[in-house]
Amino acid sequence: MLDRVFLRRKILEFLEEDIGYKDITTDNLEVEKNIEAFFIAKESGILAGTIFVKEVFNVFGDADFQSFKKDGEKVEKGEIIGVVYGSSKSILKGERLSLNILQRLSGIATLTNLYVSKLTGTKTKLLDTRKTTPGFRAFEKYAVKVGGGDNHRFALYDMVMLKDNHIALVGSIKEAVRQIKNKVSPMVKVEVEVKDFSQLKEALETQADIIMLDNMSVEQVKEALKIVNGKKLVEVSGNITLENIRDYALCNPDFISTGSVIHSAKWLDISLKINIGGV
Repeated sequence: MLDRVFLRRKILEFLEEDIGYKDITTDNLEVEKNIEAFFIAKESGILAGTIFVKEVFNVFGDADFQSFKKDGEKVEKGEIIGVVYGSSKSILKGERLSLNILQRLSGIATLTNLYVSKLTGTKTKLLDTRKTTPGFRAFEKYAVKVGGGDNHRFALYDMVMLKDNHIALVGSIKEAVRQIKNKVSPMVKVEVEVKDFSQLKEALETQADIIMLDNMSVEQVKEALKIVNGKKLVEVSGNITLENIRDYALCNPDFISTGSVIHSAKWLDISLKINIGGV
């Protein structure tokens, strides 16, 4: 769950972007009345974002959203997800933002759930990445969790990841890990990206906690895991798809990470329909 103060600040940001100083359509129509409107799934998927939709209408103060389904539950095409009741003007002004959030996050949760289903029967956990929409990362990573995945580091401050450019600038994996270990808390996890077996063997001789096998084939991952032999946690990353993720998972790495659960997720089609004359 996101911090309430942070959530309110983000929702206000989003509303400012969408409404600005005025909704020149709604504010110039004589439509002020109490109404109810229904959120309806136009395709099946995993629901995510209802808690944020509620906050959108809470900001207005005169409209209330009630969800009939919980985040993480499956919704079917044609199913009513929830209802918002209150000021018609507030509902019209919050319609697009609430739908954008609900459709985007439900799309991520739905795709994540498909990826996770491919891991059934293995020990491997699915991780997301930092390939997120600027300003929307916390929401998108929430949707990954709802879909059954796990979050990798949230940002640059909460975990060390030594990637190829870091290593190239420092000169070697051993030296990069040494410098990091001398400066960060022992409570901070250190991960090292390796691209071949030579780098893998070097990383195994360091105090790194996790080794990421980057863009290796399934056969290379199998061989790499034999070399590691349980000495370090292992993450597999790079060009992971729905078609190949199970092949990688059957090698039994600890983690598989992919940015596609976020950046390639299709929005789940959801609409908002006013119940004319029903209130």
